[in-house]
Amino acid sequence: MFDRLDDMLIHYEELMLMLGDPAVTQDTKRFTRLMKEQADLAPIVEAYKQYKQAKQDVEDSLALLEEENDEEMREMAKEELSDAKKRIEELEHELKILLLPKDPNDDKNIILEIRAGAGGDEAALFAAELYRMYSNYADSHRWKVEIISLNENGIGGFKEVVAMVTGKGAYSKLKYESGVHRVQRVPETESGGRIHTSTATVAVMPEAEEVDVQIDMNDIRIDVMRASGNGGQCVNTTDSAVRLTHMPTGIVIYSQTEKSQLQNKEKAFRLLRSKLYDIELEKRQSSEAEERRSQIGTGDRSEKIRTYNFPQGRVTDHRIKLTLYKIDSIMNGDIQELLDNLIAADQAAKLAKMNEAI
Repeated sequence: MFDRLDDMLIHYEELMLMLGDPAVTQDTKRFTRLMKEQADLAPIVEAYKQYKQAKQDVEDSLALLEEENDEEMREMAKEELSDAKKRIEELEHELKILLLPKDPNDDKNIILEIRAGAGGDEAALFAAELYRMYSNYADSHRWKVEIISLNENGIGGFKEVVAMVTGKGAYSKLKYESGVHRVQRVPETESGGRIHTSTATVAVMPEAEEVDVQIDMNDIRIDVMRASGNGGQCVNTTDSAVRLTHMPTGIVIYSQTEKSQLQNKEKAFRLLRSKLYDIELEKRQSSEAEERRSQIGTGDRSEKIRTYNFPQGRVTDHRIKLTLYKIDSIMNGDIQELLDNLIAADQAAKLAKMNEAI
């Protein structure tokens, strides 16, 4: 591990020299690529420098203990030695996490799909609440949320909503949210006060670039039509809605939220690329079944991952057996504690697997 870190440190210093070269700064493409590489390496290099300093502090403290006869100075050296050894342990763990293979999709935008499951209107209302929860979380990170398609049930619920979430690291944070979310509460329409259980399915897909997925236009049927449902003056009176059908997979994409047919078409293709890319990711993960089982965020979409129990005010994530009694703040978008625990569990599983391989 430390040979690898030494190589990274040397490469980082070379990168810094290159970034200061006028010939490099004038080449925008190369400069951008090197800047990204430097930014990716910076946290590892900083932690490794701190580790090397802590090792040096241990050596200095040991040398002082051998040379020093003054009891007060010896006590100070012992304290510094203890602190440095503790810091070394912490930094070794931090470096192992930083050296874990990075998911190449982590920095990507996402396509967020939420569908009402079992429970009729109550499931649709829950789906709408989940969408608001993720929208509020996105707002807190200053990410942009754009609805691509929306199918409402007439009482404020969403039968289905598809949205693009644009922001650095969106996939790295929200990739753990794919799966079945279950709600337990007394619906407003329930006169007897009985608790009902409803579900909604969440799918989080990394946005695919054109270079990630090549689409053969001969495989696509494009239909244009008048948008339906709630909309502005232009939306419902022009043939602006677009439906794409990808014949080889049977995937159908419908986009109607923009006034322009061109904009709806562009949104539809962005969603189609991401769906096709997600299919390829699932195939790859299926062929690496053991690795998939060891990771928290890549479970089957049909897996029940979380329960929101309103009468008890609790939210339970079943994958990591974590229960938080703050359902109101979670439904308002305060999901960082859940995500932090999922990330930590995922990292712990990967570290355990890495240690087994050593």
